[in-house]
Amino acid sequence: MAFEPHRLGVPRVGSLLNVILPVGAVIFAAVLAASTAPAGKLEPDGAPDRQTDGPGVPPPIVWPAPPLGKGPFRIESAEERHLRVMIVARGLEQPWSIAFLPDGSMFVTERPGRLRLISGGALKPSSVEGVPEVHAEGLQGLMDVVLHPNFEQNHWVYLTYHKAVGDDGAVTLARGIWNGVALVDVHDIFETGAIKTEASRVAFGRDGMLYMTVSAPGGTPDGMRAQDPSDYAGKVLRLRDDGTIPSDNPFVHRAGYKPAIFTLGHRNGHSVVVNPETGELWATEQGPNGGDKINILKPGKNYGWPIASYGRQYFGPDISASPLKKGMEPPTLFWMPSIGVTGMTFYTGSKFPAWKRNAFVGGLREGEVPRSGQLQRIVFNERWQEIRRESLLRDLHQRIRDVRQTPDGFLYVLTAEKDGALLRIEPATR
Repeated sequence: MAFEPHRLGVPRVGSLLNVILPVGAVIFAAVLAASTAPAGKLEPDGAPDRQTDGPGVPPPIVWPAPPLGKGPFRIESAEERHLRVMIVARGLEQPWSIAFLPDGSMFVTERPGRLRLISGGALKPSSVEGVPEVHAEGLQGLMDVVLHPNFEQNHWVYLTYHKAVGDDGAVTLARGIWNGVALVDVHDIFETGAIKTEASRVAFGRDGMLYMTVSAPGGTPDGMRAQDPSDYAGKVLRLRDDGTIPSDNPFVHRAGYKPAIFTLGHRNGHSVVVNPETGELWATEQGPNGGDKINILKPGKNYGWPIASYGRQYFGPDISASPLKKGMEPPTLFWMPSIGVTGMTFYTGSKFPAWKRNAFVGGLREGEVPRSGQLQRIVFNERWQEIRRESLLRDLHQRIRDVRQTPDGFLYVLTAEKDGALLRIEPATR
């Protein structure tokens, strides 16, 4: 397996923090235990056990995912009929991200705070040493793992994780060197200080800059932090590869704005990738009950959360009076109901010719219904306008966290379970 090419990817609004929006009950629970944290610390998004102290709030649906079968699994797609899903590795605890090394091995992050190595087709029993101490609680923990575009020369590995700040955690970017056995010289290169945040992803753009998502708190009115220019919550950041801030960032010289901000108005960013044809940065973002979306990121733009959203609160009412607002960017695609959209990749390989130029996104659950996790395939025309979507892997009843294409054209998928797995989709004989 060859090395994976590196992946990616306003008006003054401080006064908007005084806006009063309807308050939804937005607490995820259905608690899981984790070996590196006290029992009950980690929560699986997509398995809600929400507070029911508000009028009309429905009781939670607690229905854990079933054990994943032995495999392989035969599946069909509308345009690639004969497919097989192989289990590459099991026993991953809430895995979050994949990175492919030049020698064919793989890194996988686990949200409790472990970095795992898959080499020679097998999961190594011990975790990789050198990972910083992670605040793994609620929906926080170890997030993304990404290799520098010049990894074969510098061996730099990047991690996003939640670093303890008091009783909470703040999204932090660390960089270390892979020596073939462990991470060494690991140190934080950018600290957001943004507590009460959730998902974080990293990608390198074609400009050589590093882009990092920092989620906002999931509900309102805390979600208004996404509109606060003095807070990194709910933003996409643009950094140099050493964590310093480029002088041409859109707000670097603007009073009242954090200088690393590239875009603002985001809720929960679960991927950022480069469109292989256009070079644009595309990012997935979770809404609450509806309003998941894909954004094309443009410097300095505001993407609306929570002032403009297609989402609904978990007990029904609209988040905003209108899903569109002047001066805020509309989504390129959106989901209603939500699928709990997560990782994303564009397919460019030759193993599945009919899937070229398709986008694949993971989903944790659809319409707040457990056991409805899936991989969605999105087909575009030549102008990158959506034609159709297809749901795959739904019969496995697993939450899907990430999807990535290897350089040789297979698709790898992570299930977001306490007993998670790494899957490979490949062509099958008839």
